[in-house]
Amino acid sequence: MKKLEICLLCCLCLLLLSGCKRYDRLGETPAPVVVTHPSAETAAADQEDADSREETDPQLPSIVELTTRPEELAPAVKVKGIYLTAYAAGNTSRMDEIIGQIDKTEINTVVIDVKDDSGRVTFAMDSPLVSEAGSVQNVMEIGPLMKKLKEHHIYTIARVVAFKDPYVTKTHPEWGLRLANGELYKDNSGQTWLNPYKEEVWDYLIEICVEAHKAGFDEVQFDYLRFSTEKNVKDVVYEDADTQGRDKKEVITQFVEHAYERLHSEGIYMAADVFGAIIGGGIDSDAVGQSYGNMANILDYICPMIYPSHYGDGNFGIEHPDMQPYDTILAALKGSAADLRSYAQEGEHQAIVRPWLQDFTASYLRHYIQYGPEQIREEIQAVYDAGYDEWLLWNASCRYHWDAMRTPAEAEAEAQQIARQREQERKAAESAEAAESEDKAAD
Repeated sequence: MKKLEICLLCCLCLLLLSGCKRYDRLGETPAPVVVTHPSAETAAADQEDADSREETDPQLPSIVELTTRPEELAPAVKVKGIYLTAYAAGNTSRMDEIIGQIDKTEINTVVIDVKDDSGRVTFAMDSPLVSEAGSVQNVMEIGPLMKKLKEHHIYTIARVVAFKDPYVTKTHPEWGLRLANGELYKDNSGQTWLNPYKEEVWDYLIEICVEAHKAGFDEVQFDYLRFSTEKNVKDVVYEDADTQGRDKKEVITQFVEHAYERLHSEGIYMAADVFGAIIGGGIDSDAVGQSYGNMANILDYICPMIYPSHYGDGNFGIEHPDMQPYDTILAALKGSAADLRSYAQEGEHQAIVRPWLQDFTASYLRHYIQYGPEQIREEIQAVYDAGYDEWLLWNASCRYHWDAMRTPAEAEAEAQQIARQREQERKAAESAEAAESEDKAAD
């Protein structure tokens, strides 16, 4: 077997073993929302305390008015998608099987690793900046893959892991977070991170996005668009020339704005994944550098990761959130709606909310349930009941419960029913408001 084949096989095995691992724990933030870290290696993940902010249930109406994107971009797609590793997407037989399932269901989108968690760029790019970084690992034959996806009318999103990068710091150590002694900062997994204050890093990430679009991707989705939060990150030293007095949220928001302007000039939609814990602001938002409202006022799409397994016992007043998927997703998205309303500016653009949902079983938790078609439909129903329309499913091994999905015809009928219900609710709300106004006038 060739060395490349052996490498790909090993990487695929590691992904399968890792279950649903995606994010590292929020570090030294007092009493944060629990963010668990699914992996086969951590059968008993530590539970963190519940959010110190008082959770409220504002009883928001299910209709959420959202603005759309600038007209100069291609028509937007109402996304119902799944995540795929580059190794899955690059495996022809595996991809044919996945496309066959997509053709039979409501799924219309795939999110594929273009710059993955290891810092590797997953297909060859015609970019001197990327070539100089030496970060390409040609996992996918991108031309044939994109051709096949477009033949099946599948919307394509390039996942670009931003500041977590244990690879490119080998060729550009000056781009990495550093300690006082000059050594590169490493998190608990021994991985390095890029410095969000370095504009050279910004250029590198944006270049990858532009090349992804040239290869045929319809949209770019940043992940790990944040600072590391582990305990030892307090030892990182930032140069005044880089920070220029900006805090973490300011610089992340500035990067989002800079990248958005550049990518929109190329006709590219831009999305970003964010912790569900940052909704409403607070200590978690400060720690990671993500401001939900400020980012949403820039992005085309904001994708909160609101997996029920990521919330600790008692969050939203729910005893065991993983065991109540509908209630947890609905509560998280009500919080999203309230937060975004507080940032909304009349006539100004605001991102579409497209949450990440859980298609895996969090067996490492003390209190969990098996996730199957019923639980996944509950999550999706909660999205609709919160007034949102788009969603993405996460499973790190790319093995999804296809029997949880509607057929295209069923999905269309469901969408029409939801539209009718929302119209009825809108009219009822208007009637109630009119009646209240008449009562006040009579008084």
